[in-house]
Amino acid sequence: MKHAILFAALLFPTASQAAPLTLTTESYPPFNFRENGEYKGASVEQVDILMKAAGIDYTMEMMPWARAFALAENDGNTCVFSTVHNQERDPAFKWVAPLLTSRTVLIRKAGSGVDPKSLADARQFNVGTQRVDFTQTILEENGFARIDLATDLELTMKKLLSGRVDLMPISEKYYDKLKREGVPIESTLVLAQDVYSIACTPNVPDETVSKMQAGLDALIADGTQKRLFEKYGLAGD
Repeated sequence: MKHAILFAALLFPTASQAAPLTLTTESYPPFNFRENGEYKGASVEQVDILMKAAGIDYTMEMMPWARAFALAENDGNTCVFSTVHNQERDPAFKWVAPLLTSRTVLIRKAGSGVDPKSLADARQFNVGTQRVDFTQTILEENGFARIDLATDLELTMKKLLSGRVDLMPISEKYYDKLKREGVPIESTLVLAQDVYSIACTPNVPDETVSKMQAGLDALIADGTQKRLFEKYGLAGD
């Protein structure tokens, strides 16, 4: 009988024995980035705090966005952040939000002659963004045909500043931070209003997602989210 119980335990592990939840993200400072081998950022710290408050065992890995998103789509025990919660993605995931609410703007290199007055004007230009990023979907839905795809935001920014692309979409909060730091960029048009979230594959238990949401709600209510935005230069937007 004891052997049968042991065999059943091996086949059906308890919740305490369950594999850690995998959290994937990309390098997108100041929300998520790696510094001296340590993950940091306004979103990374929020996720660390809410997961610990929820008592959920987890691992975190930073990788190119297309891979991070694909793992959350296909792996039964994975969540990806920070991803925009839009109509297209809504039915594919369970959501924890908001890590951030911000507008997305189209920016150009400072002094550039690229000066669209509308989204229709902007379609004539070469626009850079990240592969499988939500901005790729927005650009495609708005009829942009000349989309230059890169693996991460840093590469897209290099293309913009070197003149290889004319425009690129980024969070308005991040744009404001870069301007304060002296990066030679200028905003042109508002592309979208966005809620940045954690997206979990449907196989993640509802109880787990509810605990994560409660942890996020608590850190917003006690002012922790606001303090993290201030810490990373994102306050006041």
